[in-house]
Amino acid sequence: MSRNVANVFISHVHEDDSRLGALKSLMANNGLHVRDGSINSDKPNAAKNEAYIKSAILAPRIQWAGTLVVLISPQTKQSEWVNWEIEYAQSLGKRIVGVWDHGAANCDVPDALDTYADAVIGWQGARVIDAIAGKINNWETSEGALREPRQIPRYGC
Repeated sequence: MSRNVANVFISHVHEDDSRLGALKSLMANNGLHVRDGSINSDKPNAAKNEAYIKSAILAPRIQWAGTLVVLISPQTKQSEWVNWEIEYAQSLGKRIVGVWDHGAANCDVPDALDTYADAVIGWQGARVIDAIAGKINNWETSEGALREPRQIPRYGC
């Protein structure tokens, strides 16, 4: 029996490290085994230099991944690292998928995710997999409803 496999980078705040296993299990239980390139407490790094961390640790892992998955929690919006990871993935043309964590009910999201997400979906395994595969390209609330259209300011030249 063959399994579907995807290389992803799960962008998250370290306070949410304990949720990575649940997210990977959610996908595995729905037929997708993910290889995650993100840094977490299971595979920490001791580097302190921000430029080194970005260029030598995070960038190669995001380059390797086919999709950047953002685990959305109330703390995610404040993370400069998550915003950087999203912007870097965008610069590489990577697919960017946001997943609402339990308890995140429509909290604020990182600015870069708001700008660049290809899809944002709730905590539903089959939908997460379809979003990673590019079959879902919507922005959904944590309850699964489509997000209200945003007011985007337009300026004349």
